[in-house]
Amino acid sequence: MKILILNGPNLNMLGKREPGIYGNQTFEDFFKTLQAKFSDISLTYFQSNIEGELITKIQEADDDFDGVILNAGAYTHTSIGIGDAIKAVTTPVIEVHISNTFGREEFRHQSYISPNAHGVILGFGLQSYELAIHSFLNKS
Repeated sequence: MKILILNGPNLNMLGKREPGIYGNQTFEDFFKTLQAKFSDISLTYFQSNIEGELITKIQEADDDFDGVILNAGAYTHTSIGIGDAIKAVTTPVIEVHISNTFGREEFRHQSYISPNAHGVILGFGLQSYELAIHSFLNKS
């Protein structure tokens, strides 16, 4: 099984950015932990602050991956383009968020990703990614 993890804007700042919400671990360090824990599957990670790069990766994943785990960050609430990209591919996409977006500012309650995602996991910290991996493993 091959899974692509995509992170959107500002998630490269994990470990520094609002540690009360996002924790103090970098995603790169967490990704190493995921790779060790799920050594029997292929995990690939990509982060971008650029919307078009995320859309391109979603489109490319359709040919190369069994699943995509997407934390689109703030693009979740603004990007019709990312939502459309998910709708256009057959590879299942699971939307994840580190925080419980429904417990935060009201603008974070809207997602252009969710209607086209295979599922949504939020509010479990970095463990949200691990839960998404388990959901793909349990489907196969």
